[in-house]
Parts: sequence; C-alpha cells; structure tokens
Amino acid sequence: MEDWVIITDNVVKEYQMGQVVVRALAGVSLKIARNEVVAIMGPSGSGKSTLMHILGCLDQPTSGSYTLDGEQVARLNDNQLARIRNQKVGFIFQSFNLLPRSDALANVELPIRYSGSTRDIKLHAREALEAVGLTDRLHHRPSELSGGQQQRVAIARALVNNPAIIMADEPTGNLDSHSGKEIIDLLLGLNRDKKTTLIIITHDPKIAVQAQRIIRLQDGLIVDQGYQGDQDQQAEPVMPLAA
Repeated sequence: MEDWVIITDNVVKEYQMGQVVVRALAGVSLKIARNEVVAIMGPSGSGKSTLMHILGCLDQPTSGSYTLDGEQVARLNDNQLARIRNQKVGFIFQSFNLLPRSDALANVELPIRYSGSTRDIKLHAREALEAVGLTDRLHHRPSELSGGQQQRVAIARALVNNPAIIMADEPTGNLDSHSGKEIIDLLLGLNRDKKTTLIIITHDPKIAVQAQRIIRLQDGLIVDQGYQGDQDQQAEPVMPLAA
C-alpha cells in the first residue's frame, strides 16, 4: 500500500470578485506519495498556484477534503496550521521573498525563530546555507546576490526546519537557464538525499520531465496525469476519491 502524504478529494476553491464568483479549482482529487517528485503544469489561470496554496495550508478550500500526513486539515486550528507551515512544509517562490535589509544568514534564521526551537539558531542557519553552496555569502544582503544565489538562500530557508515536503512555485521563473538548472538539480538532490517530498509548479516542460509524475491542470481541473515512462493517464477530475 502506498504511503500517501497528501490526499485531496473533490477540492473546490471559489473567490468572490464583486458580484462574480470565480472558481479557481473545480473539483481536484489527487494523491501524492511520501518522497515523490511531482510537477504540476498548466496555463496561466489553470489553478496551479491556488492548488499549491491549499496543499501548503496557506489557504482553505471552499469545499472538498484535504488530508495531510493523515490529518484532516479542516479540523486544525490556526496554531496547528501555522505549525505545519513552519515545520512540515517548506515554501520556495519565484520572487524569492527575502527580507531586503537582512543578510542571508538572518533570512534563513527566521523559520527557526518562529518555531520557538531551542536549537542553536545561527549554527543551523549556517549549515542550511552551506548545504546550498553559500558558505561565502552568509553576510550578503539580497541586493548583493545574484538571482540564483537569492533562490539558494530561499531554499536554505525552506529546508532549515527539515520539512517533510517542499513546495516550489515557479522556482526558476526569474533565473537564467544555467542558474535554473542548478536550482532544479539542488531540489532533486534534496529529494534524493533527505527523502523530501517535492512538488514543483512549473510551466517549463524541461523541468517537468525530471519529476516522477506530471499533473496537468486546466480550468481548475486535473485533465491528465502520468508517471514518467508511462503514457499519460486520463484523470477523473470531478469525481471524489473512492473511500
């Protein structure tokens, strides 16, 4: 039996835009196994980022159910959700989201400080930066770093609390092709060495084919998904998962 870390069942997400209701997700059912590498693809407006926000407990679905590591997310309170975002899930974004006035070390220290951990904060932040190859950039601010180096700081920040899952939303979108390849190689290495479940939102087929499975979204629905080496398997996007 597969060890599913993520299970969604008929997840719908709607937004009220004035008098109009916009349905970003129209009934998404999926399962992601522990330690799996999954790429989520789709055109702009297909619901990719909305899905990641729900999977990362940054947002709640309008309807449907989401089970994360055996827990029904809808039953968790705000403090429990914050703990998941801080300790269980690491986030990497296209825009890096670094504090501009803080150096690399201080940026990476933040998740440890928020966790209330009694660990040696500077030591663990330094180790995370060393793991992404930035030993000589600890005290550089984001403006003093290249785009690839800034994304490495963001990855170090994402992994400093040893999360079981890393979610990366267009992690190479602001990078040149060489830096982008380095970042993807680094993320795949984390999956291989630390057994981290890796979910990558991307529009780039060259990145997606390096995942074990590609899930394609369109108009808020999964239109197909398949494991690498297999033909794409047509999904049943609007039907709940079997009990």
